Amino acid sequence: MENRLEHFRMRALLSRLSGTGLLLATLFFAFSLTPSLVPRPLLAQGIVSGLSVTAGYALGVIARTLWHYLHLPEPRAAVERTLKQLAALVALVVSVIFLWRAAEWQNSIRELMEMDPTSGTRPLAVALITMGVFLSLLLVARLFKRTFKLLSYKLAHVLPHRTAQVLGIVSAVALFWLIIEGVIFSYALQVADRSYQQVDELMQDDLSPPQAANVPGSAESLISWEALGSRGRRFVTQGPTAEDMEAFLGEPALDPIRVYVGLNAAETATQRAELALEELIRTGGFERSVMVIATPTGRGWIDPRSQHSVEYLHRGDIATVAAQYSYLPSHLSLISEAEYGVESARALFSAIYRYWSQLPSDERPQLYLFGLSLGALNSDLSFDLYDIIDDPFQGVLWSGPPFRSDTWRAVTADRDPGSPAWLPTFREGAVVRFMNQTQGLEEAAAPWGDFRIAFLQYASDPITFFEPAAFWREPEWMRAPRGPDVSPALRWYPVVTMLQLLVDLTVGSAPDGYGHEIAAEHYIDAWAALTEPDGWDAEQLQRLRDHLTR
Repeated sequence: MENRLEHFRMRALLSRLSGTGLLLATLFFAFSLTPSLVPRPLLAQGIVSGLSVTAGYALGVIARTLWHYLHLPEPRAAVERTLKQLAALVALVVSVIFLWRAAEWQNSIRELMEMDPTSGTRPLAVALITMGVFLSLLLVARLFKRTFKLLSYKLAHVLPHRTAQVLGIVSAVALFWLIIEGVIFSYALQVADRSYQQVDELMQDDLSPPQAANVPGSAESLISWEALGSRGRRFVTQGPTAEDMEAFLGEPALDPIRVYVGLNAAETATQRAELALEELIRTGGFERSVMVIATPTGRGWIDPRSQHSVEYLHRGDIATVAAQYSYLPSHLSLISEAEYGVESARALFSAIYRYWSQLPSDERPQLYLFGLSLGALNSDLSFDLYDIIDDPFQGVLWSGPPFRSDTWRAVTADRDPGSPAWLPTFREGAVVRFMNQTQGLEEAAAPWGDFRIAFLQYASDPITFFEPAAFWREPEWMRAPRGPDVSPALRWYPVVTMLQLLVDLTVGSAPDGYGHEIAAEHYIDAWAALTEPDGWDAEQLQRLRDHLTR
């Protein structure tokens, strides 16, 4: 009796599921186990599989609904039940095969990135996370359907049936959008912003205000120790000193100048930029040989691997200036405060460039821009080429440029024929050059001009190579030949590949020298080629790589 009851329950469950949706959901689940750009930890795999299952099931349901709406031939009940059972069997077999190969696929990435192989994919845990994501989204979809039906029913009392249905869908979408984006998401961002602001204001026990007068945060500084913020305090106090560089170089060096303005230092971006300029003048920044305007990431972080590299290369004869524009991590800042980052970068560049351009050309430092990730995006938007054309600065280094970066997108799209999308050549490298872990900036057919743009990127970086259009077409960077750090087992699948890249972009991680983790040795090569410091040969550069990567 119990067996018959269980049988009836299973049949009832199957009758409520879409056979087409089940089949597509399982295929998408299997595809989600294939490799993407970076290794996926357990949680990331569960999330991408859950999103893929939901997308596959939704497409199946939509296809089935469209079939019914067009009054196409319907199978008999017994045939439909058999087809559902066959779909379930196929789904089970495909899932088992792909789960069995999942560890092999993940290890194909880990091997390229010189990581230890993983022993397995923990299929039960992946399945549980997948089902949790799927059921949560299914619940939201069912709630949306009920809302739509209720609104359509109410509107049908005063409007024609089809008009009521259309307005019901529009009203339901507007209501859900208002609740999700206008209430839940906005509240979450406000909570996150307050939390990160509190973290930024915390005084670190391992840091103390500087005693040297020419360091921001000192008693003589125009910027108080508190106004530097958490990131700023570390930036101005934890760089290499003249003594550190002299011990390595065996010759005299200077203490690098670092100026940083925290978000709390002034009310507006313009005021913070002017404060940065005044502090830079006070500390003698314009008397150095090289100056860098560094645009930080969302929370105000500047990659120390880049900063240490360029300071060693120029023996401390360098000044760097930066201004914070957000407390939030880059991905949240990009969503909620994108205009703040651009405004801050433009204000800082305008203030520094205005003063710099008024100095005699033979008495001012060489001026460069730097940005990593979101910092690269905002740095790209900080100046207009027409404003500097009469008196250009020396160049820029943008590392890990986000896929939304205008200059990066335009140059990549208009690259020279035959050069790959993951390492383009643009007009023979006369102005713009690209490098990765296997090719430096020196390899170009044309001489590098006085104004230089350098991109440092890895083919396995999802922040650079995420592409929304991967939803329906294969990205160009996936075509042969592929980047040296991209798995040969990576394949494009509609919808799923875009979801994989989206999860890689959000929670993916990789070791130094891969993904979005720029290695110090590659920063050294990039800065050396871009700025051409005196007195460095191949042997000395290798010594510096060894020194900064140990």
